[in-house]
Amino acid sequence: MRRSISAFKSYTFILVLAVCFAGFSQKAKKVDVLVVGGGASGTTAGIQAARLGVKTLIIEETPWIGGMLTSAGVSAIDGNYRLHSGLWEEFRQALITHYGGEEKLKTGWVSNVLFEPHIGEEILTKICKKESNLTIHRNSHLTSIKQEENGWLVKINSEGREIEVSAKRVIDATELGDVVKKIGIPYDIGMDSKRETGEDIAPEMENNIVQDLTYVAVLKDYGEGADKTIEKPVNYNPVVFKCTCAGKCTKEESGKTLWDCDKMMEYGKLPNGYYMVNWPIYGNDYYVNAIEMSEKERKIAFDKAKEYTLNYVYYLQTELGYKNLGIVQDMYPTSDGLPLIPYHRESRRGKGIVRFNINDLSKPFSQKNNLYRTGIAVGDYPVDHHHYAYPESNTLPDLHFYPVPSYSIPLGALIPKEQSNFIFSEKSISVTNLVNGTTRLQPVCLLIGQASGVLAALSVKDNVSPEEVSVRKVQNELLKASAFLMPYSDILVGDFGFKAIQRIGATGILKGEGKNVGWENHTYIYPHELIMVDDLIEGLRNWIDLDSKNFLSKKPSFNELVEIFYLLLRNYGISKSKANIKKEMNSIAKHNGFKNYLNELTRLQFAVLLDEVVNPFNLRDVSHLGEF
Repeated sequence: MRRSISAFKSYTFILVLAVCFAGFSQKAKKVDVLVVGGGASGTTAGIQAARLGVKTLIIEETPWIGGMLTSAGVSAIDGNYRLHSGLWEEFRQALITHYGGEEKLKTGWVSNVLFEPHIGEEILTKICKKESNLTIHRNSHLTSIKQEENGWLVKINSEGREIEVSAKRVIDATELGDVVKKIGIPYDIGMDSKRETGEDIAPEMENNIVQDLTYVAVLKDYGEGADKTIEKPVNYNPVVFKCTCAGKCTKEESGKTLWDCDKMMEYGKLPNGYYMVNWPIYGNDYYVNAIEMSEKERKIAFDKAKEYTLNYVYYLQTELGYKNLGIVQDMYPTSDGLPLIPYHRESRRGKGIVRFNINDLSKPFSQKNNLYRTGIAVGDYPVDHHHYAYPESNTLPDLHFYPVPSYSIPLGALIPKEQSNFIFSEKSISVTNLVNGTTRLQPVCLLIGQASGVLAALSVKDNVSPEEVSVRKVQNELLKASAFLMPYSDILVGDFGFKAIQRIGATGILKGEGKNVGWENHTYIYPHELIMVDDLIEGLRNWIDLDSKNFLSKKPSFNELVEIFYLLLRNYGISKSKANIKKEMNSIAKHNGFKNYLNELTRLQFAVLLDEVVNPFNLRDVSHLGEF
């Protein structure tokens, strides 16, 4: 009898253990890619990873995805108007469809793409719902993260429930780089010293000063006779807003160019009679460095930023006479009608394999490292730093709209220097403080996210850590997704030869020219200009030696190009006769309707021939530093 009881107890103990372990396996949700943060980058990272067939989970602290585009209310896109790349362009086209035309998005003068925040969120949600490999947990936050042998064990609080997730790869797409800190990756905050970065316009000494944040408000015009004046804020002080527009103070008092007040209000006018209030000149920009604060401290700081915005709204309504403009109460799922989160312009910047600086960005072809060869996301906005609200802003370098060419962000900026199975995204990529002033913009962050999604998915599929994934493999996948590698504004997706000239540009065989046109920044590849001998000698210097070759004229002949293609292929162990090369080139030229091609070729035609016959882009892989 005693033996039976003992056996029964043993059986019961084993049964309990089995139930416990079964419960544990059911509790632990397994995913390939975990994206922490459903902001601009996080959303596109999730979409792109899912499209490449890996099981992806996004966790987002708020009820909305889209981050600064939606939850923060900055629904006026800055830049990339000619760089119609990847998921940024997919989002833009969805907005065009919704509003009934591209011109319908040009409602305010700050941007060519303005929209209502809730419409942006609906569009992103609709895109996400099409992806069967993508799951989104809203109202969720990460509580702990622990590295395992082949990934991460993560605990998440999702609407009050604790969920355990086993993820092979983690992307930090949070607004302030919070996961970077949690796992102990080194990072930077604030301004870098020029002594460290070699950037001439950086300050002499580093500091922890970050850009102003903004609690945006969206107002609606309720008609000429309406009075939508809010209750006077407790700490209201009209003096700080006195110079927000012309008429209340002089240019000498303000120290800045002042806009007519009505013109100022049209700055962020959105479709359907809404007005986005995100004004930097004695407006609602607010200084606080909340990056290293606790959640409780951040809430207090952000509440003060909200109060400051309410002060500004009250000033607009009472001092400037816009009492007919009132805070929209049904724009966001919030009780006060203000956005879900503030607009953060700056984050922790993780230390990566590559640290992209202003020299790399502004003069890509004259640097020690050829980072342009590793480009994965493009931008064209000036370096734009908001520091007006900082109490001693007059002591800081003037970084307002510092001109740069359009540029490509290198893949290595997304990868930590000493951490496997992890990827930076959003504003936490490895760039200097100066560069963050342009890479922080909405289209760029959408494209950074798309690239991080590609990198994560390929890493999972190849069963290697992200730093081991081939640069060219990532770039090829991005080209398949209609994304730019090189920031050329004179040839668009869908144009003949777009992918060919992107690939040839990323080898350096053809180089673009950066130019500032007004406030716009461009890189021109001049696709329709003729290819010249000097272009070939310089572009192919890392491939074959053409310095001693005697060309018949300044323009290479068709037969001379046949010879060059033959030498390129032979140098890399590919056996193909000159006759076959010539036949292949003739076929391509005729098929594509090249005129007078035996006598002269455009840069675009040359790129197409080189790409198809030699394929130099895939002939030599590159390191994260751009070395062949």
